[in-house]
Amino acid sequence: MIELVDVSKRFAGSFAVQHVSLSIAAGELVAVLGESGSGKTTLVKMVNRLVDPDDGEVRVDGRDVRTQDAVSLRRTIGYVIQQAGLFPHLTIAENVAVVPRLLDWEHDEIDKRVDELLALVELAPDRFRERFPDQLSGGQRQRVGVARALAARPKLLLLDEPFGALDPITRSELQREFKGLIARLGKAMVFVTHDVREGLLLGTRIGLMQDGRLVFLGTPEQFHRSPEPEVRAFLEAAA
Repeated sequence: MIELVDVSKRFAGSFAVQHVSLSIAAGELVAVLGESGSGKTTLVKMVNRLVDPDDGEVRVDGRDVRTQDAVSLRRTIGYVIQQAGLFPHLTIAENVAVVPRLLDWEHDEIDKRVDELLALVELAPDRFRERFPDQLSGGQRQRVGVARALAARPKLLLLDEPFGALDPITRSELQREFKGLIARLGKAMVFVTHDVREGLLLGTRIGLMQDGRLVFLGTPEQFHRSPEPEVRAFLEAAA
């Protein structure tokens, strides 16, 4: 579903991502770990064309993303960022419905989808659909962000530090809830985080970025037991 083939990206002549290859299938969540500046966010942004690679190829569903209109492509990809990025002047229902409306879904279909997704992320539609973002807690806003990303039934989901700005208790609660959603969603997912525990909890595979390179890719168990010096150093620093 997602393929990165020997992709590289430079900013001001320096590599942000260098020669990374990675394939992610439907139903799989790859948790991309790494310190700040390791290239993990740039890697994700190349999938939905917020950044284009200088070298290599990014494919979604077998097609090179650079052959597709960037705006149209993004409407088919769920994208969740830190602090949700909700539109403050829109209600919760209107925020979730943004992409389906752009795609000209029927009104009744949109309403049904909004209620379905709010229930999925455990926000009762009758209580939350008419509220505004500033009337919600940080954790509730992140739930809405996930619902909005899923609204148009995307085949893949990109999550860039989605729980990073939350307090530890709320973050832990949302991690557990999202863990339960992963198998039910059945989508190819990339989850960027610097939190080792979060990556090990959620990932079906773990990728570790360092200086723009993908220095490890494997299961959580393989990551935890890996003798690779980059992995050991990262685990020790995060302990």
